[in-house]
Order: sequence, then C-alpha cells, then structure tokens
Amino acid sequence: MKKLLILMLLPALCLVAAAQEGTVSYALPQTTLHFEVEAELESFFAGPYARYASKYLGVEARQADESGYRIVSVKLTPCLEADPATRFTYTIPKGEEMPTFLQMSAQGLVAVSDGSFGRENIWRFPAQTGADFSGRGLSSNITSEATTLYRNVREQSAYSRVPVQQNMVVEKSAEDKARETAEMIFNLRKTRVQIVTGDTDATFSGEAMASAVAEIDRLEKEYLSLFVGYSEFQTQTMHFDVVPDPNAASQMYIAFRVSDTDGLVSADNVSGIPIIVDLTQMQAPANPPAVKGRQVIRYRIPAVCNVRLLEGTKVLLQTRVPVYQLGVNSAFPTN
Repeated sequence: MKKLLILMLLPALCLVAAAQEGTVSYALPQTTLHFEVEAELESFFAGPYARYASKYLGVEARQADESGYRIVSVKLTPCLEADPATRFTYTIPKGEEMPTFLQMSAQGLVAVSDGSFGRENIWRFPAQTGADFSGRGLSSNITSEATTLYRNVREQSAYSRVPVQQNMVVEKSAEDKARETAEMIFNLRKTRVQIVTGDTDATFSGEAMASAVAEIDRLEKEYLSLFVGYSEFQTQTMHFDVVPDPNAASQMYIAFRVSDTDGLVSADNVSGIPIIVDLTQMQAPANPPAVKGRQVIRYRIPAVCNVRLLEGTKVLLQTRVPVYQLGVNSAFPTN
C-alpha cells in the first residue's frame, strides 16, 4: 500500500516526499535570498515663479517638472527550500522502524504536492496629476498702469494734439506678481518675529500665539511653493528572489532593476538600472571524511557568505548569510 508523506524542511536535510511504504524521498536544501524592497516615487512640480527665486528670495529653485524613484528600504530574508537537483531516497529495512532523526523531523504536514507558492505583490502607480497652483497667491492678477492718449483740438487756424491722461487695466507681468509674492513672504516672516518677540500692539500668549505662528507658517509655505515648487510622494513595494548557482562562474547576480518610469522591475527588464547582489564566501567548510556503508543519509554543510546589495558603487545592504548550495555535501551511515 502506498502513502504520501510530505515532511518539513530541515537546515541540513530537506525531507519533501515519500514513495512506497518503507522508502523516503528527500532533497538537500538550497538557500534563496528573498528581498523585500520599498521604493519612493517623487513627482516634483516647479513653481511658476521659479526663475525669480534667486532674484527676490536669494534661493535656487528647480526650474522644471520632474519625477524619479529612489530605494528607501531593503529587507533580506534567507529562505530554505528543497533543491530539485539533489534528490535521494532512503529505504527502511524490513522489520525496522524509521530512524529516530527522521521521525523527529516530521513535525507536521506543510504543503501539498501541486501547491502554488508564488507571490503577487505588484503595485503599479496611478497616473500622475498635473501641478495645481490655483488659490496660492494673495495679490491680484491685474494692476493699473498710466498711459497717455492724444486727441485733436481745433483752434482758430489749425488742429493741435492735446495729451489726455487715462488709466488702462492691463495684466501684471509674471515678474511683478513674483515680486509682490516675495514681499508678502518677507512681511509674514517679519510679523512672525514680532509676535514671538512681543513687538506688536496685540498681545499673544499660550495657544493664541501658537495658532498665530502656525497660520503664518502655513501661509509662508504656500507662497514659497510658488517659487520653489512642491513634491508629491508615492511608495511601491516589491519582492524579488535570487537563488545562487554553485556552478556559476561569478557569484554576482542582478536582483532587480529600478526604472525611471516603472520603478522596481524584474532583473530581465533592461529598461532599469541593475541592482547587484554580490556574494563573497567568507570561509569554505572543510570536507568531511568519506563514509562507508550500504545506506547513507546525505546532507549539506553551508558556506557562510558576505552578501552585499549594490546600486552602482553604493552599498544598500550588507550582511552574512549561510548559503547551503555553495557549501559541501556529505553523508553519514544510518547504522
């Protein structure tokens, strides 16, 4: 009679299934480097008076709208899973019980044979919205400007041109509005100092002073954004796996990429800048002595590696991780 045994993974021995009664199928473990990455999208909108920021406020302002991603956090979790390339069987002799170490390893059923364990953590950013500076100015958009008109006046023997003063409503220039906004910012700053130092006709204290200063801060920030612009932020979280290959010529892998338009993308998306995983073996485990016997149980001794996550020359993360498939395989007799 056949029965299926699905056993827990062990650090040195991964028991994953069984065939006929009395025969156990197992695989050696391999390490998967699981990265949980969070990136931030900054959408910057330049202020309409950005070109006058240096002239009227003495500050340098970004002149054009732009957006970009930056990595804000990375979490590395080393995970164990069965290595399908290293599957072995162990036959329990007739009349004997399963070895004690195998019984102790079967702490519970952990999965089904056809289960899917993929992750679906893709988050796409919504469409970007345009900049909105409406309602962020105090001064009017028009001003009064004096101009001179002429009309012909008939005199005794001829016509003469007589100047006539008349006011016309014209649109203010961008620089005029920038200058008035800058004056408002300095007036707000002056008023704030007067309130804090008590150099005012009105008396502010306690909550009244805090409320007045907070409102001045809000207004100043609002007017200042007309010069220096403002940013909106969104976050993106993605998960990526890297399985080190013991047969690879180099232990450097592209974990994922960062795209200017899509943020965090997979390693095979060449539109992004590659983020590299660099594994350096700290000390290779010694090879155990050869084991003789008809039946043996195979196991792995991991290699401790220094893992670095690199964005160009910038180190995003560095830690030590045992990587089983880069270590050595050995065995011990069942008796």
